[in-house]
Amino acid sequence: MNVYRYSRWDGTQEFLFNAEEVMDALADDLTTHGDLWRALQRLFQRGMTGRHGGQIQGLQQFLERLRSLRQRDLEKHNLSSIMDDLSQRLDRVIETERAGIQNRLTEASSDQPELKKLLEQIAQKKLDFLDNLPQDMGGAIKALTDYDFMDGDARQQFQDLLDMLQRAVMDSYFNQLQQGLQSLTPQDLARTKEMVEALNQLLREKMAGMEPDFQSFMNQYGDLFGDQPPQSLEELIEGMQRQIAQMRSLIDSLPQEHQQALQELLNAALQDEGLRRELAELASNLNYLNPRSGQRNQYSFWGDEPISLQEAMELMKRLQAMDDLERQIRKAQQGGSLDNIEGDKLAEVLGDDAQQTLEQLKRTTELLEEAGYIKKEGNRFQLTPRGIRKIGQKALRDIFTIIRKGRPGKHITALRGQGGDQAEETKIYEFGDNFYLHLEKTITNALYRHGSGTPIPLKPEDFEVFRAENLTQCSTVLMLDLSLSMPMRGNFFAAKKVAMALENLIRTQFPRDNFYIIGFAGYARQIKPEELPHVGWNEYVPGTNMHHGFMLSRQLLARHKGGTRQIILITDGEPTAHLEEGRARFAYPPTLKTVQETLKEVKRCTRERIVINTFMLERNHYLKDFVGQLTKINRGRAFYTTAETLGQYILVDYVANKTKRLAS
Repeated sequence: MNVYRYSRWDGTQEFLFNAEEVMDALADDLTTHGDLWRALQRLFQRGMTGRHGGQIQGLQQFLERLRSLRQRDLEKHNLSSIMDDLSQRLDRVIETERAGIQNRLTEASSDQPELKKLLEQIAQKKLDFLDNLPQDMGGAIKALTDYDFMDGDARQQFQDLLDMLQRAVMDSYFNQLQQGLQSLTPQDLARTKEMVEALNQLLREKMAGMEPDFQSFMNQYGDLFGDQPPQSLEELIEGMQRQIAQMRSLIDSLPQEHQQALQELLNAALQDEGLRRELAELASNLNYLNPRSGQRNQYSFWGDEPISLQEAMELMKRLQAMDDLERQIRKAQQGGSLDNIEGDKLAEVLGDDAQQTLEQLKRTTELLEEAGYIKKEGNRFQLTPRGIRKIGQKALRDIFTIIRKGRPGKHITALRGQGGDQAEETKIYEFGDNFYLHLEKTITNALYRHGSGTPIPLKPEDFEVFRAENLTQCSTVLMLDLSLSMPMRGNFFAAKKVAMALENLIRTQFPRDNFYIIGFAGYARQIKPEELPHVGWNEYVPGTNMHHGFMLSRQLLARHKGGTRQIILITDGEPTAHLEEGRARFAYPPTLKTVQETLKEVKRCTRERIVINTFMLERNHYLKDFVGQLTKINRGRAFYTTAETLGQYILVDYVANKTKRLAS
């Protein structure tokens, strides 16, 4: 029993697609290529439409959204403004110090001339020092590190600038390391240096093939790594490699004249030479452990909006996350699993809706498996018999939808006969008819004949009966051209879809009929209905071997002596191969021998009362000439059609030949 729950719509509910919709979305790809894995990959690539019309995005839409976000950032920002901002900060420090020096001189008391003179001498030395600062910012920062500021505001501004640069250096190695530091005091930097030394020792042990004691390291220094410390040395290494790549991408993306300046500025911010050496060794060790890790990209910015160093580092983090996500998505597109895509990262970059979509895409195989349409064999999924039937039903529905629009006739011929189902029309009873009496018309006939009054005398000529339909048994072989020309001319998908629809129609509507499928290219072979979704064209063996196809078809139909026996031939080319001593002989253009051998089989089919109906998907001279000879010998029918109208002709003609009137 199904249980349904209803709640007020609040705009957050998601309508999930069901297994039937997934199979419908897969059906065309399965019909074309016969590969479930490939069909699933294409579904993941393009997405699908849910049962209420909502669009489920696919991997390609994810990539387009990523490109759009990346483009927005690149068009918005001016990366050169980083150095402008740092230069302005440094200029403000110097200007504030100069102003502070002048204020001290102005405020100096004239009552103490010797003290004032000394102050003037100190001030002049400081002004001379400021006037002779190195022109490059890195040199200026290094010089000011040992400078004794006279102005308190200038001292604080410089310390803030120095802290910001030092944090940038630390953040280029350790994600959120500063969260574990109260400030960047000399004591904090000294402890950081100890931590980096211990970490380098762990990495040296790892490179030597030893088992580093990561837990002891974290027991001592874990508080430096914030609220979410790494859980393993591998996780810590991966995070550091990612951080280094972000800083390198930032430097690489700067204009050429600014790249070295920023690098020197960051180096100057670290006053401890020992810490600089340890960080350099750390970078070298990480590169040795995984030379290609931490993907590093150069970005081209062309916007006007200024950006600070801190904002630029956050921007690089976002761009790197986009790059990582794009690599994961492309890997999934190229045959990897959707599990390769990190849902948390997808939500972080594209939003929660993208993560929900990913989960829905992952759910598709579970839905199909639960519905019994697919099953897992080893590491791959395979269609079940139920899944194969579902594809045939979809093909049948698609084709008959086209037929209803076109309203083609069924060419019904009224014939007399025995048995069958009752029809709505009536006729005067004749000996041998089924006695499906139409009482009202029978009494009316008697009244017309004898007049009013009771009792009403009935005579045999008064009886009127319902007509009946004679449902004949039919044995059919569908000969399906699998030669390479079929997909090259765009005909294979339509032909295979018709084959699946016809098989589904006969199995569901005419279960007493016999239906076989013969595929032919260089050779011919019988195709079981359950194999049909997986059938592809033959791209390795040349030839269109109708000769072999007719031979196998005739052998299959020889099993059935009663009812109608027919061959439905779907092809886009003339015969270019025939069997000779059990081997296929190929030639193009077709040789006289190939045509003669093929027509000999047509004559054998004709003698055995097998009708051949041919559906030609091309109108070239060779094919028209051959089909003309075939039709003349067999007295079957030939249809010049297209891939779009092929299904209408075959299926309507089949149904029409199934139903014939019993009485005229």
